[in-house]
Amino acid sequence: MITKLFNSKINSITSAAIIVAAASMASRLLGIFRDRILAGEFGAGDTLDIYYAAFRIPDLVFNLLVLGALSAGFIPVFTALCRRQSLLKKIFRRGDASQEESWYVANAVINLLGALLIVVSAAFIFFAPELTRLITPGFSGEKQELTIALTRIMFLSPFFLGLSSVFGGILQSFKRFFVYSLAPIMYNIGIIIGALYFVPVWGIYGLAYGVVLGALLHFLIQVPTTFSLGYRYYPVFDWRNHQVRQIIKMMVPRTLALAINQINLVVVTIIASLLAAGSLAVFNLANNLQSFPVGIFGISFAVAAFPTLAELAGSQAALVKNFSKVLRQIIFFILPATVLILTLRVQIIRLIFGSGQFDWEDTILTMNTLTFFSLSLFAQAALPLLTRMFYARKNSLTPFWAGLGASVVNIILSWWLGQRLGIAGLALAFSLSTIFNFALLWLILKVEIGELDEWNVLYSTLKISAASIGAGLAVQAMKLIIGSSALVDMHRFWGVLTQAAVAGIFGLGIFILMCWVMRSEELMNFIRSIRSKAKREKVTTDDAAEARGI
Repeated sequence: MITKLFNSKINSITSAAIIVAAASMASRLLGIFRDRILAGEFGAGDTLDIYYAAFRIPDLVFNLLVLGALSAGFIPVFTALCRRQSLLKKIFRRGDASQEESWYVANAVINLLGALLIVVSAAFIFFAPELTRLITPGFSGEKQELTIALTRIMFLSPFFLGLSSVFGGILQSFKRFFVYSLAPIMYNIGIIIGALYFVPVWGIYGLAYGVVLGALLHFLIQVPTTFSLGYRYYPVFDWRNHQVRQIIKMMVPRTLALAINQINLVVVTIIASLLAAGSLAVFNLANNLQSFPVGIFGISFAVAAFPTLAELAGSQAALVKNFSKVLRQIIFFILPATVLILTLRVQIIRLIFGSGQFDWEDTILTMNTLTFFSLSLFAQAALPLLTRMFYARKNSLTPFWAGLGASVVNIILSWWLGQRLGIAGLALAFSLSTIFNFALLWLILKVEIGELDEWNVLYSTLKISAASIGAGLAVQAMKLIIGSSALVDMHRFWGVLTQAAVAGIFGLGIFILMCWVMRSEELMNFIRSIRSKAKREKVTTDDAAEARGI
């Protein structure tokens, strides 16, 4: 039963997105639990500033060298190679020359990427003092030394995450989304183990060792299923291979785009290090909260849709149809999520972080920062799908130029707004630049393709917006009713939890009811997918054909 679940193939985009989203939600909840432990134990102060600053450079290396290769190059090339050989509908067998070609490319990528990560990580470990001083000019003395030490430890993680991400790309190509979606959960479990069990033994260094453990678990969880598909490791460093060179060619613009994004984060770290102690911690805690719905809805649907979009790249009508359907489904989830975050932001922050060393002043700073982040949730959720439309058409250069323009806007606004609004100004700058990036990519895609099914997208968005506004008003009304009730003590955890839970559930109920009355296509699609999974039905003609032995 467990083996079947791990190896099951999911062809429906919505069904795959539901599975990825469910696992993403579990991972994000673990992430919130992780942040609650960190905030309660250390508060928004120097310790968390050190932890998040130490994260920055190892995360930069991973994003540049790994994500660029996979999101832009590996999956489209590997999927096209497998489809050309009609291999995605069967398990690979060793000894077949055509099948070996796909694994040859996968092993070449793994070996080249692994070697590059080892060399780069070793160099960055050696130059860690100079690099950390560059990105944290506001740190001094022991705070700076601890940041250097944690950075060096965390540089053990990019290697494991790199290998894991290649395996994840293979699993996505074969539409084995369940086990792929478990990897982030394991990553957060490792960090939580570090916070709970390593910190009492090694102090703040335990946080860094927890990150390394999480990266190792992220890799190990994907190994069995990848091997069950027929993959076997062997050493090959053939960078001259046509497919490998195509992956490298496609990843360069994507890597440059990610470099620009990482520069944004470095700028945020630099500016935050010059602000009051705890500013960098507040920024990251608020960012983790607002990225919760983005990860569940935006990234999950984009990840689930990408293999299908890559397969349909040659058929513009089918490509646009699937793009429009997935985009409207993302909007269906992200708009009410935005309203809930804005109306319940104080309750959310107090429930998650309001313990131990995290005081009311930290709450206010985090609330203001979260408010400005939330303004761009719709754009943040749509961008992963938009960029994958370009990648599916083997165009990774356009998202780079759009990202470059948005990054320039973000850096200018961050410096200007940071001086006037403090750490919340950095969140506002991020939102404005993200909306700019979304609008620019949409216009470029419109020019390149022509028809983007805009009227259906606009019509659905208007209905969903109306239902979301109704949900927001319902939440506000229920908050006032519960807050004024003598039966609920709003000065205690359970009182705040009751207010947030009842108001949130009531608001969601109003949203679903209004969508039902307006016959929202997105609601009906979601219900059909849930029913289909519950009845264990085959939801695609491909699966039905396979069941008949065709």
